[in-house]
Amino acid sequence: MHTKALKYLLLALTGLVLSPTIWADVPPILVAPCISCHGPGGSSMGPATPSIAAMDKDLFVEMMEEYQEEEKGKGPSTIMGRIAKAYSEKDFEVMAKYFANQELIRRHQITDPLKVKKGARFHKKYCEKCHEDGGREGESGILAGQWMPYLQFSLADFHAGKREMGKKMRRRLKKMVKKHGKDSLEDIVHFYGSKR
Repeated sequence: MHTKALKYLLLALTGLVLSPTIWADVPPILVAPCISCHGPGGSSMGPATPSIAAMDKDLFVEMMEEYQEEEKGKGPSTIMGRIAKAYSEKDFEVMAKYFANQELIRRHQITDPLKVKKGARFHKKYCEKCHEDGGREGESGILAGQWMPYLQFSLADFHAGKREMGKKMRRRLKKMVKKHGKDSLEDIVHFYGSKR
């Protein structure tokens, strides 16, 4: 049973790697490792991996460079620090262009309507300036439709100081948690998770 499932998975992945319409002008060797975790075209299929489709090109390059400098305290990760070391800045630019031009497919997630409503207010007050259109766009990254477990892990890391964040974000996040409690982090996760 497991062998049969593995054969079908490998066959599907081979189809993705060899499909010329998916790759256009991008050498498959550059983005194939990204797709294996972040999903076809960068739209994640799994709960702890973020989608990178439609991501701002400059933000993509900046994040990949931070992962390369992980040992200096930047861009903490589970595996991205090791992966990023294999690429050049030019590679990052080509990859960034590819993913920026992909459509982000948002998956259905189970959310609590009350938390979504509260999260909408918190987004508008604390996040909208950098994560525009309900978190669907902005140079600071797409939050709308990201997997909720990924958002929970990321927010927990930011709040605990394990991940570097800008002064504005640190100030706003600290203010939100101080005024509304740690539950506000969960509320905002449900708001972003509800977006399709």
